[in-house]
Amino acid sequence: MKRWTHWLGVKSPHAADYVPSAPAQTGDLCIQYLGTAGFVISQDGHHVVLDPYVTRPDLTTSLTQPLVPNAALIQRLIPQANDVLIGHAHHDHILDGPDLCKQTGARLIGSSSTVQVGIAAGLPPEQLVSTEGREDIASGSWTVRGFPSRHGKIFGRIPFPGDLHAPPPWPARMHQLRHGLVLNWLVDTGKLKVMHIDSADFIDEELQGHRCDIVCLCAIGRQARPNYVRDVVRYLKPRWVIPCHWDTMITPIESVPDLLPGVDLPGFIEEIKAAGATPLLTPILGHQRFS
Repeated sequence: MKRWTHWLGVKSPHAADYVPSAPAQTGDLCIQYLGTAGFVISQDGHHVVLDPYVTRPDLTTSLTQPLVPNAALIQRLIPQANDVLIGHAHHDHILDGPDLCKQTGARLIGSSSTVQVGIAAGLPPEQLVSTEGREDIASGSWTVRGFPSRHGKIFGRIPFPGDLHAPPPWPARMHQLRHGLVLNWLVDTGKLKVMHIDSADFIDEELQGHRCDIVCLCAIGRQARPNYVRDVVRYLKPRWVIPCHWDTMITPIESVPDLLPGVDLPGFIEEIKAAGATPLLTPILGHQRFS
């Protein structure tokens, strides 16, 4: 495995401060962190994108205005996608997904609420895949599967709960994007398995009996779920854990990020180590490479 230098105890990891390892070789699996809960998993020209959110409108816009995806930024930062997987339909997980699919021809895959957002944004039926989870979906030679889950509590409550039964206005305001069914995504490349947990909760019975090599694990709200990190590692037995959803989501993606209030990133890293996995703290737009 080739990876970025590991660092710990800093306020906010930033790609400009670190030097990447050698370029990926043919056959390497590359995982790029997009900030918030977003990732691009790629290998030999196949690209699966999870929860893309690079537009990152500022706080005032997020709270008061319809949220407009930044199409040019999406195209520059995520030029390729075969499939776009959405963990849940909150704005910071789904906003950029439909535009990315329009630009690349990728499928938008997620819950029925996710599909309603895709319809609102103008995606055609052939680019929309609805799942209730627990089914294998082919993605090229890979397989993806959604595991039904729960949204974590933030400051004691679940924000914007419920399902979308019709297309919301588009562009939508933050409160118009209900989370719908929450899915933890397992991406099976045939060699390595990557689990994506984009909100700090899960259903024990859904994870039990499954294994993966890498977990992309949400940091915000972890204190609200007892034994969150320990149980994820105990059930899935990953070798590596990549922390995600630790930044405020409102600074421009190429600026130095700030930690979300309540996120103890060094503490999260220590919990991962104590559970028996290796943390791979990754700057926004940074990469981890596995061979």
